[in-house]
Amino acid sequence: MKFLKFLSLSLFLFLAACGGYPIETNMSQEVANFNFTTQDNESLSLKDLEGEWWIADFIFTNCTTVCLPMTHNMSQLQSKLKEENLDVKLVSFSVDPEFDSPEVLKQYGESYEADFTNWSFLTGYDFDTIKELSIKSFKNLVVEPKEDDQVMHGTSFFLVSPEGEVIKNYSGVDATEIDSIVADLKELN
Repeated sequence: MKFLKFLSLSLFLFLAACGGYPIETNMSQEVANFNFTTQDNESLSLKDLEGEWWIADFIFTNCTTVCLPMTHNMSQLQSKLKEENLDVKLVSFSVDPEFDSPEVLKQYGESYEADFTNWSFLTGYDFDTIKELSIKSFKNLVVEPKEDDQVMHGTSFFLVSPEGEVIKNYSGVDATEIDSIVADLKELN
């Protein structure tokens, strides 16, 4: 009997330590509070996303390299989520807020056929603010441009829990990860 109690307690502590998610996770980071501006010139905050699963990434509209496949993959993910009837929010943070106004972000999103009902492109902060959020909350590199206008940044997609915890990252440039993200979200919903 003591062994069963010990086993039950061990299992409980293991699940509590792992967040108790039915998927394999590779992160555990609390997202810092934020309140930014969307492509529609509206406010979106961490509080607005409470109770929702969401996928985040960090991009900028005049990027000439990794943002192109990342945003294409996010668009494909949005389509796949609709097909699977999964209610998940998508949030793309601009790492070039000086250039990426709401109007620029709206045009950019439209060029990828974004459905803005569940995909928000965020700006309305300074570079240091987004750099700090990216590094501290998502463990995602962001480096100010040196000689050109190209911001260096990480290429991950991040799965965020309804409680505002980043629980997993995926490659944002690898299209095969879309199926992994959808499979994980099916397990979680």
